[in-house]
Amino acid sequence: MSVALDRTCTVSRPEIEWAESNDPCLDYCLWPYEPRCSQSGKLRSINLLHASFQQAGAEQLVDICQAIRDAVGDFQTVWGIKQSEKGFSWELYFYDYERLQRRVSASRLIDVLSPWLSCDLAVNENSPYFMFSLNLEPETGHNLRSLDSINIYMGNAGSNVSSGLSYSLTADGLIFDNLYSFFDARNEQDDILAKMACSAHLSLDSLNPDDVLWPELVDCQTIVVANKRLCEGIYFSRVTVDQLLFFLRKTHFPAAHVAYVEKNRDRLEHLLFDVGFDYTMVEGTINITKSAYYGVF
Repeated sequence: MSVALDRTCTVSRPEIEWAESNDPCLDYCLWPYEPRCSQSGKLRSINLLHASFQQAGAEQLVDICQAIRDAVGDFQTVWGIKQSEKGFSWELYFYDYERLQRRVSASRLIDVLSPWLSCDLAVNENSPYFMFSLNLEPETGHNLRSLDSINIYMGNAGSNVSSGLSYSLTADGLIFDNLYSFFDARNEQDDILAKMACSAHLSLDSLNPDDVLWPELVDCQTIVVANKRLCEGIYFSRVTVDQLLFFLRKTHFPAAHVAYVEKNRDRLEHLLFDVGFDYTMVEGTINITKSAYYGVF
């Protein structure tokens, strides 16, 4: 399935998308939750994604997202807005828990994105992955660019802790990237601390747990501890819009981005969000290398 693209047209700013009463509320695992209040007069989270495109001068990415929606449907794609020293980027995540009987495959999305991204990667569709993701940069869509890597996520059977494995698929093959472990934020605090401390990147004599497990966020529903090749990661799942604002300020997202959320705070209060950051330790101090938050379209 290919999508025609007229590269001579000017991308118009997307219209505001208002929530509807029957909109599903989904976290970054596409697991449902009840809205925190009536959705009448509220905004869908995709408005935050569109605002980030505009602020980064990358409004052409709206077309890519719309092509994906046309192909896989609404509320089937998780987006992540990421900030690092390199600036803004985005990651799109696609789940299909049917695995080998999946409807949404990496090979299908490669075809959908072919007008914008050329890709020679061969995904093993006989592998029981339940999720894959790909990265978008501000330049994506201006010219035909190469999609050089796809992230493949597998289950991790045989453990009492819910967990998953992440691999990066490149021209050189699969490289193991991350181990993600999921914990109940309220009832498994000791396990979260123990898992966080199992890190080759940290010096435990210098570690203050509150520097990673921020007290303002630990009352969320799920905390994910990620062991990564070059750093560690922590994710707080299902936080309120006020907690999202705290996170954006603490991780120094651009002022315009924070202002957009502040302005629309009351129109986003029905939603829960997912946030996280990667970190290392430098001379005994936690150093955040990347921060991100997530929604669904």
